[in-house]
Amino acid sequence: MSVNKETIEEYMNAFKVSDHDRVLACLTDDVVWEMPGIYQHVGKEAFDKEIENENFIGSPTIQIIKLIEENNIVIAEGAVQGMIKNGNILDAVFCDVFEMEKGKIKKLTSYLMSKNASLKFE
Repeated sequence: MSVNKETIEEYMNAFKVSDHDRVLACLTDDVVWEMPGIYQHVGKEAFDKEIENENFIGSPTIQIIKLIEENNIVIAEGAVQGMIKNGNILDAVFCDVFEMEKGKIKKLTSYLMSKNASLKFE
């Protein structure tokens, strides 16, 4: 397995248990995390606030279905589940595009689609 894929595996495993230090160790200092149309976070401090999003309870369950790499881009396709504070359950699929720099995540673009189209986060 390549260094970049190992970083993504570590990132996902750390995210599953909300281990902030392990997640942040996978990132460049100027990391950008974007979910188009929803948010864009720049830097580790902003990224850190999303590791345990205030709308959710506990850590998410994450399954990686595909992990594909070309050059310094790693694409992870998978599924995520989590408990929302309002009592709803997040049951979604995702496609994360990671732009890597020297074995660390420089930019993450997350595409997330709920399996329940009427799901509300508030």
